[in-house]
Amino acid sequence: MISTYAARWMAGRNLHYGWVVIATTFLTMLATAAAMGSAGVMIQPLHEEFGWDIADISSAMAVRLVLFGLLGPFAAAFMNHFGIRQVVATALALILGGIVVSMFMTEVWQLVALWGIVIGVGTGMTAMVLGATVASRWFSHRRGLVMGMLSASNATGQLLFLPLLADLSETYGWRTALMLTAGAITVAMVLVLLLMRDNPSDLGLPVYGETTVAKPVKQDHKLLATLASPIKVLRDASTSGTFWVLFGSFFVCGLSTNGLIQTHWISICGDFGITPVGAAGTLAVLGIFDFFGTIASGWLSDRYDNRVLLFWYYGLRGLSLIYLSFSGFSFYELSAFAVFYGLDWIATVPPTVKLAADRFGREKAGLVFGWVFTGHQLGAATAAYGAGFFKSGFDTYMPALQIAGVACMIAAVAVMLLKKPGAPKLVPQAA
Repeated sequence: MISTYAARWMAGRNLHYGWVVIATTFLTMLATAAAMGSAGVMIQPLHEEFGWDIADISSAMAVRLVLFGLLGPFAAAFMNHFGIRQVVATALALILGGIVVSMFMTEVWQLVALWGIVIGVGTGMTAMVLGATVASRWFSHRRGLVMGMLSASNATGQLLFLPLLADLSETYGWRTALMLTAGAITVAMVLVLLLMRDNPSDLGLPVYGETTVAKPVKQDHKLLATLASPIKVLRDASTSGTFWVLFGSFFVCGLSTNGLIQTHWISICGDFGITPVGAAGTLAVLGIFDFFGTIASGWLSDRYDNRVLLFWYYGLRGLSLIYLSFSGFSFYELSAFAVFYGLDWIATVPPTVKLAADRFGREKAGLVFGWVFTGHQLGAATAAYGAGFFKSGFDTYMPALQIAGVACMIAAVAVMLLKKPGAPKLVPQAA
């Protein structure tokens, strides 16, 4: 395989093949982020072409989001059982097939089947859990930095593709926009098949930061055991207070980001006379600061107490949301919010993954984080509904912002209740 020759060539130059695996994973998550973002530019064109009700179109996208969150633990189990390379290649094939076939759909049920189920399953298998699993398997040293890079790929994917997809959809039609996404998925699938390997030991390498080649724990080859393993891990992890603190804090993370700001931001700004274009511009600024903030968070999580990092991330996010609720949404006030809030949009991911790996071990880290990520999506769903409830009942979003801000402050205190993990004994490793 190409990976074998590449690993041998890199080893001769004192480079670790894990960086190639990380680059491949980054590009894969970048491409799947484009697939996730494609849904947003399709809603209005589908409504105009087929006359489908916006609610019916949104229901398909809702199914996709539910599967995106719930499949995390099972994706990690499948990766442990079948291997990362096979699972990711299969997931990308599902996404590609769903996109291509959807160009010929004519009924709403086909939209639900393709974008709700097929693409929902595919993107769910390549979500944050993929990054957590790869980082935990391939890196002991610099794992936080690696997780920061992989987490940032999601924001990067939307920043790179969404404006272009929207322009293509408006100029040439939504099918042309989907062709670009399909091309990105195809490139990612080829790279996965050529360069991805399941474990460092497959190439005779130690984990980055270690000196001995460790064989992975042999997995039970019964499919039923594979499907049951996430439940077993949840049962075991749920006896630990660490799990519930991480689950609860990540619930708050979803509550205060995807479900609230990402879902309702344009409407929130609209209440203050800000146009959708202006609101979208603020989101773009948030995304830019998020990219750098998440990578910096990964770098920091390798060097400092991850509990303290989460304390500051949740605390500053909570203060920024409370500040926003009492501001007048002026240019300067929104700019200040975009900087502080954007820097830790998903900066919580690297410290959370590291705490899970330190507490539950490298082999279980992906599965445990999968359940923690489910908490994130449940929080997002709660905020998406709750903010709409306040807007409908009280004609204002401000209570939703304040509740999310207070929840962040509670999460900041809760993470400090975790026991400080012992410092790992690492050896110097060349790049």
